[in-house]
Amino acid sequence: MGKELSEMTQEELWELFPIILKEHNPNYKKWYEIEKRKLLSCFDEKSIIRISHIGSTSVKGLIAKPIVDILLEIDNGCNIEQLTNTLLHNGWLLMSSQSNPCMKMTFNKGYTKEGFAEKVYHLHVRYYQNWNELYFRDYLSEHKEVAKEYAKLKIGLLEKYEHDRDRYTDAKSNFILKYTEKAKEEYANKYNPKK
Repeated sequence: MGKELSEMTQEELWELFPIILKEHNPNYKKWYEIEKRKLLSCFDEKSIIRISHIGSTSVKGLIAKPIVDILLEIDNGCNIEQLTNTLLHNGWLLMSSQSNPCMKMTFNKGYTKEGFAEKVYHLHVRYYQNWNELYFRDYLSEHKEVAKEYAKLKIGLLEKYEHDRDRYTDAKSNFILKYTEKAKEEYANKYNPKK
């Protein structure tokens, strides 16, 4: 009987859950839709403002970590403790939580003591705002040459950071920011709640 995930060091977790890149799986969209329906059935619809499939699995044809990222945007009046308990009771594990500079919580599903399950999810819970991930997703979907450049970058970083998720993520950040800014100009802040 091995250690529980909660008892493992970050290094042990990174060893058990290395960065893996796979060709795009057309089922990612279906997996997202199934989880979206489950999430909607768990909460009062007034609490949820927008649910979005984000990350590389949301971009058709893009090489990706086989993890479906979901952005769950909630109303400012939402009871966070109640929301957290509901997610925990529905098979989600809390990975990280912060309140400053803004509230962000990340939950996961599909991590086991033996490694990744067949379906793996990250759920990003935040208040409704103009989130960069939405713009970056749209930009990659509409600019295939940038998506190819991003895929090349990820493959190169995988060789260096297979067992260091933080440095892998950090090394992509300049690229992501550059094209997110271009997207915000091109799409005229279409996700901005103040529009």
